[in-house]
Amino acid sequence: MSTYGPLLKTPGVGRVIAAQLTARFPFGMLSLAYLLHVEHVFHSYGAAGLVLATTSVGQALAGPLTSRWMGSWGMRPVLILTSLVALVSMGVIAFVVMPLWGYVVVGFIGGLAVPPVQPAVRTIYPKMVTSSQLTPLFSLDASAQELIWVAGPVITTFVATQVGTVQAIVLAMVFLVVGGAWFIGSPELGRVRIPRSKRAFGVVLKRPSVVVATLTGLLLIGACAAVEASVTSVFGEGSPNAGIVLAVFAVGSLIGGLTLGHRPISRNTLWTRMSIVFVGLALAVGGTNFWWLCIALVIAGAGIAPALAVMFGSVSATVKFSDTAEAYGWMGTGQLIGAAGGSAVAGFLIDSHGASGGMMVSAVMAAVGVVLPLVTKRWLPDLRGRDASPIPDTEPVIIPT
Repeated sequence: MSTYGPLLKTPGVGRVIAAQLTARFPFGMLSLAYLLHVEHVFHSYGAAGLVLATTSVGQALAGPLTSRWMGSWGMRPVLILTSLVALVSMGVIAFVVMPLWGYVVVGFIGGLAVPPVQPAVRTIYPKMVTSSQLTPLFSLDASAQELIWVAGPVITTFVATQVGTVQAIVLAMVFLVVGGAWFIGSPELGRVRIPRSKRAFGVVLKRPSVVVATLTGLLLIGACAAVEASVTSVFGEGSPNAGIVLAVFAVGSLIGGLTLGHRPISRNTLWTRMSIVFVGLALAVGGTNFWWLCIALVIAGAGIAPALAVMFGSVSATVKFSDTAEAYGWMGTGQLIGAAGGSAVAGFLIDSHGASGGMMVSAVMAAVGVVLPLVTKRWLPDLRGRDASPIPDTEPVIIPT
């Protein structure tokens, strides 16, 4: 805490972290809320899964594009536009009775309009703190986001089952309005302007560090998605044990991020932190006992936020400031693809080999996630004693707010 205490005392840091978490909180609720609501309407999990799939596809397609728009139009206009479209799409799904294709289309549009809060905040972080504080800040941010995935599904399930699925979506809309307004109104968004990139869309992927971070993030989040599917299959929908085990998984990530976040980043840091994830998931393959899974997954979780922090720091230090938002958008797209692929492959293996088959998928993805940054470590920056801020091509611009 000697690292994070002074960091949180830096003007604006605590407020911006809280605002962006609140703005992103609805998207930790929405997948489950849509699943329960569409299933309630059509009495079909297949229909609900189709809506979720198209929503995720829209989000994956839009991530790098809306992030890049922030350099052309400014952060606030893009965030306001996407928030409004996302809000309308959520309202339509909640209140309008449509044929299935209508939900699919609206879900896809809503996915396209997910506000690029994560790329925005990680773009302005380097302008808020000193270079020595940037790596701990990325780690604190990656750790804090676990609160979204712990509390979001719990709140959604409670509201949807005790009150109604419409009300669960409405609650997500309230978080979007409050969190979005809070984040968009942050003075820091007015003080920092992302310059228009001079490079064509997608050229940032020629940066090897961006490719390594994107692919490793895909594997990491894919492994996590496979774990979620496997744990749910072990305990069934009616047992609270699945939620408890997954909460332990997320708490492990939170603890790991806070514990390792202040440590310097070298070229070996990413693969070593991914090794922690692999060890825990390999242990999870060995049994489905409640306590065994808790122990295995708290170990695996301890590597997740620290690994994500390395990815964010490596990308930040190796791209120009004008390209950071797009780079983070591509990372987000990779993680969405990983989540969809991990869930799908794990589902097939669970059907044929039980929960251990799904856990095997997660362990294999984590193993590849160790090997990839190990064999490509020369492409990753050594940030020990170095500034992790983006390559400058502009300075913060003070404009009226």
